[in-house]
This record gives sequence, C-alpha cells and structure tokens, in this order.
Amino acid sequence: MEKLNIGIILGSTRQGRLSPQVGEWVKQIADARGDANYEIVDIVDYRLPLLGEEDASEQAAAWNTKLAELDGFVFIVQEYNHSISASLKNALDYAREAWNNKSAGIVSYGSVGGARAAEHLRGILGELSVADVRVHPALSLFTDFENGATFKPADLHLVNLNGMLDQVLAWGGALKTLRAPAALV
Repeated sequence: MEKLNIGIILGSTRQGRLSPQVGEWVKQIADARGDANYEIVDIVDYRLPLLGEEDASEQAAAWNTKLAELDGFVFIVQEYNHSISASLKNALDYAREAWNNKSAGIVSYGSVGGARAAEHLRGILGELSVADVRVHPALSLFTDFENGATFKPADLHLVNLNGMLDQVLAWGGALKTLRAPAALV
C-alpha cells in the first residue's frame, strides 16, 4: 500500500512563535518511523488575508491544492485566550472539501498544555468532516520550554506522540477509501 501523506500544520503566524520548534520535533520523530510521508505545512507561507476582506483566490487555490494532496494532518496548536489562533481559524475556513474525510491529530501547548485550544479545534474539525483522534500530546509552557522560548520536551511525550501518529495513520488509511474514485473501491 502506498504511504499516506501527512501534513504537520503550524497553527500560528505570530513573530516569535514556538510552533516551528514543535513541528520540527514532531517531524523528526515521525520521519524516523518511516511509515508515512510527513511534511511541515506552515500557514504563514500562504499569506491568507482575513476571509472576505480582499480577493485571495490565488492564495486560497494554493492552500486548497496543498490540503488536497494530504491524507491527514497533525495540527500544532498553541493556546491563545483559551482557544486556537485567529490565523489557524482563518486557514481552516479557507477550505472545505479539501479537509473532508481525512484524519487529524493534535499536538498542543500552553499554560495548561493547550487543552482548551485543542478542544475548540476538535469542534471545528468535526464541522469540516475531519476525524480527529483521541491521543493528544499536551505540552506545558512551564516544563517543556526552557525560559518560555526553547522547546525541550520531556521524554514522556514520545508515548503520546507515537500513539497519536499510529491513530492518524490508521484512520487516514481507512478514510482514504472514502475519497477514492468509485471505480477503484
């Protein structure tokens, strides 16, 4: 069976953001598994304006094309004011069908592990027909980031990260059959 393509989506566009460090950690662990094709997808690269404020057909087309290439996602989510970032919500809203019938895992961080942001994201993903998995690495700004700036995850997170990736791949493979052309099913 062909390997699945999994996008590791960095959920922030702020200056000084920590999501690239967390995303690289996830990618390094995921790549070592050798069970899928993993790539970092940084929403900052798509320069999506606020939905409806200006014509963004070119950016939206590029964003939707990238999402359509992927079989599943790992969202790197930081908690801002008890929720996800505005830039992630905006990026989610710029696509519809490209999200449908795919799997997703969540790696969150914040003062309480980003748990509230992860829960908000789960509701949004449900509306987009994305099957989010149960296992969820939750990283603390106090214990997993040195001086609040340098990512140094505790080894205990590896169990949850690998468990989440196992579930994303299992569900991603099953859901891919729903997206396959009828003639191939």
